[in-house]
Amino acid sequence: MTLAFQAVVSPEMGIIPVVVLIAYLVVLLVIGWIGYRTSQAGEEDYYLAGRGQGWLVSSLTIMATFFSSFALLGAPGMVYREGVVFALVSLNVPVAGFCIYLLGTRIHAAGQARGYVTQADMLCRYYESPVLLRLLIVLVGILFTMPYVMMQLKAGGELAAVLFPTSANSFEIGAVVLSCITAAYIMIGGMRSVAWTDALQCLLLTSGMVLAGIAMVSVLGGWSRFAEALTRLPESSLTLPGNTGFWTLPRLMSVCLLMPIGGIIQPAQWMRFYSAKDRRTLMRSALIFIVLLTGCFLLGIMLVGLGGQVLYPLEFTEAGVGPHHEIGSYDQILVIVMRDQLPALLGEQIGFLLASILIVAIMAAAMSTADSNLHALSALMTRDVYDQFLRPQATERERVWVGRLVILVATFVSLLIVIGGARPESSLSGFMEMIVGLALFAVAFSVQLLPMTVDVLFVRRGSKAGACAGLILGLLWALAFTSLFPPLVNSLGLPGSQSLLNAIATAKAALPVDASAWGLVPNVLVFAIVSRFTRPVPEERKREFAADLGSKAG
Repeated sequence: MTLAFQAVVSPEMGIIPVVVLIAYLVVLLVIGWIGYRTSQAGEEDYYLAGRGQGWLVSSLTIMATFFSSFALLGAPGMVYREGVVFALVSLNVPVAGFCIYLLGTRIHAAGQARGYVTQADMLCRYYESPVLLRLLIVLVGILFTMPYVMMQLKAGGELAAVLFPTSANSFEIGAVVLSCITAAYIMIGGMRSVAWTDALQCLLLTSGMVLAGIAMVSVLGGWSRFAEALTRLPESSLTLPGNTGFWTLPRLMSVCLLMPIGGIIQPAQWMRFYSAKDRRTLMRSALIFIVLLTGCFLLGIMLVGLGGQVLYPLEFTEAGVGPHHEIGSYDQILVIVMRDQLPALLGEQIGFLLASILIVAIMAAAMSTADSNLHALSALMTRDVYDQFLRPQATERERVWVGRLVILVATFVSLLIVIGGARPESSLSGFMEMIVGLALFAVAFSVQLLPMTVDVLFVRRGSKAGACAGLILGLLWALAFTSLFPPLVNSLGLPGSQSLLNAIATAKAALPVDASAWGLVPNVLVFAIVSRFTRPVPEERKREFAADLGSKAG
């Protein structure tokens, strides 16, 4: 990476960006080692840091896990492509914060009372389904975590592709380096290392978001000139449904409501609720989450994306809208703006120093989510598969090492898909095109756990059969409305597949909502109907959970 970087850096600039990047990566490895040295033997410490995280670390790790490369690459890229309409997506932050308070505090109470580690530990105990439901929940976890890990590795590749354009393999090098460093410090220190590195990364990414917004306003000559420049943007950039017509009001509202819920009840966040010291910790985390991240979104992401349209106007053709010819992809807009504009604005030394800090912030955003999801996937495969079905007699030490192996395998598989999907001829190139698309794909599956989560935490009227039936249908129906379904069906070549795709396209045109909503509606209906006519959960189990959720444990 150093040689490729020096090939495009002027002699006056020196090696500031190289030094900043290397120093940051070394700090992460050091934190991972410290986490290892201060940890205790056993799964509970490796996966939940001893259930004693205070409000500061909990707040920062929850925010870092929620705001991934989506924050500094995907969201600015979507604002650059669509315009002001994507600003409304900032509504998802208060919704997510409310979910931390409403759902997270109760999940924490149950975990403290019974020692749960994964989602399935709690949900399967309540519904008394040790096999089918557990495997379905693991499947949901895989369908969420793998796209999210791929999204972060893609961000590393995108970053390297912009910084090192003269290197033929810069994308691949960036993705490999990010994946190796991330996997290393997770394997070394577990949750303690992940949470501590997340705390540092959260500070970097939130600072980077605000710094990017300030830099964009300064590049355009201050607030008044910035506002004046926005008035000259195309009308479609300032109105619904955006430049491509994708963000209709129904789709926008479904994403604003369901994307944050799916992002909060996903495996990594669930484990953070278990690991918090007490209920008050999560209440403080929810408040900090809402105030800080909403401000960063509006004052950072929005300004960069809209200012990017001013500096690098979109190209409108008969084929549709496309990025400026100097922009490789929409997701690269922030990096290109900072790389090209800051040195001219502030001088080479200061400009490249600030650009380097923003580069580190982007890496922090990517790594903070990749580490959390790889760590959570390790817990799922170890606790819910290996321990339950393969080797129930395994020691805790053995299970921890199996978890580390899972991290290696998952990282390697994700890396192969990302590198393969980056090639234009790949069948996955369309699916991997934008980071926001990967995020929406992952959330479409994680949100399908919402009906049974609400039932266990508040209602307690569902049945095991209802939970399983609703989840199965919800996952299948959500998959049918994702961007991956058409190439998947076409690759199978089944009879009548084109008619099926046409019917789904017609339904999507008639009701343009996100795939998560398409899956959730039949999920809820089937869950309620099947639960009405099948054996309910025993009253004794309901009382047990009610007592756990109302306990003051911790």
